[in-house]
Amino acid sequence: MYLSQIKGDKVIWAIVVLLSIISMLAVYSSISSLAYKSGSTNQEIILIKHAITMLLGLSLMFFVHKLKFTYYSRIAQLAYWVAIPLLALTLILGVSLNDASRWLVVPGLGISFQTSDFAKLALIMFVARLLAKKQDQIKDFKSTFIPVLFPVFVICGLILPANFSTAAVLFATCLVLMFIGRVNINYLFALVGTGILLFSVFVLIALNSADKGRIGTWKNRIENFMSGGSANTDSNYQVNQAKIAIATGGILGKGPGGSTQRNFLPHPYSDFIYAFIIEEYGLAGGLFVMFLYVLLLLRTIRIANNADNDFGAFLALGCCFLLVFQAMINMAVAVNLIPVTGQPLPFISKGGTSVIFTGIAIGMILSVSQSVKTEPEVNNLVKQKGADLAAV
Repeated sequence: MYLSQIKGDKVIWAIVVLLSIISMLAVYSSISSLAYKSGSTNQEIILIKHAITMLLGLSLMFFVHKLKFTYYSRIAQLAYWVAIPLLALTLILGVSLNDASRWLVVPGLGISFQTSDFAKLALIMFVARLLAKKQDQIKDFKSTFIPVLFPVFVICGLILPANFSTAAVLFATCLVLMFIGRVNINYLFALVGTGILLFSVFVLIALNSADKGRIGTWKNRIENFMSGGSANTDSNYQVNQAKIAIATGGILGKGPGGSTQRNFLPHPYSDFIYAFIIEEYGLAGGLFVMFLYVLLLLRTIRIANNADNDFGAFLALGCCFLLVFQAMINMAVAVNLIPVTGQPLPFISKGGTSVIFTGIAIGMILSVSQSVKTEPEVNNLVKQKGADLAAV
């Protein structure tokens, strides 16, 4: 009875279930250090809180996937204009951690949430809406390129001061969406070139600035990455501990609960959970997790290709690219391919708003997938059309 209420792509549902199981196993095994630091000796309490968050994320995913995806085009208009003041308010009054204001606290409730997670989805929906509505003049600079690019700059610009990596992932996702949406390729090349130039200038400024504030944090991370781990700093300590976890995991890992690096690896339940998974489940486990995200991408591309609505295709692809890019960055940090960032592994890392909005994003993909006709349905439709023509 309850299974009959589950609609959409069954493979994506299976991916979600597998990611949820991996998350519960990995978080439970890795939170001993968190329990110790928080003064609690009961890991089950932390696990229960994580399970409640996961359940809330899954519940919202179910609710979102039941709503017809075309409604999100209207919701996008409201969400975008709500996201802007929320991000601005976060920069002014948000909870600061490591010189970055990323969380807002709900007055009276003591509940904090990361506003950038909401803003990411709001922007993806809004850009998908704009691209779908402007397909007739998609190559025009004034009537399409500027109107689509402006909200991207606004949202990413408000996220950038506190969370460079999130702003970069979101900007890259929107850039890919514009490419898929057939925006003039020359404009996109010019945008990418300008971005590379500005980023180079930013890196030079950061490397020559004082070690203060958020720019000082970025400077230290760049220098640590360029040093190859030789400098004795907190960032390199994190990376080195992740390398030890990966190296000692071998092919099949140490088994569930067998980790020794969880007591040394910073944030083994969130930022460095991928290294932790490789330690306990080996290279095989790490590749399996990567395979799940790649499979999610392939299924979403299939959904978008078969969608009969431009907005639905752009919405599904935008949500998926955002999650997959974020996952790849988390994995790249764990294996020291890029400097340390604070990107969690979607639907696996312990978290609050990240888990919730990941569930909402996947719910939107599933909502779009329900509008895609299966191959038998397409064949039957073709046969019916053929019969109607023959009758005429």
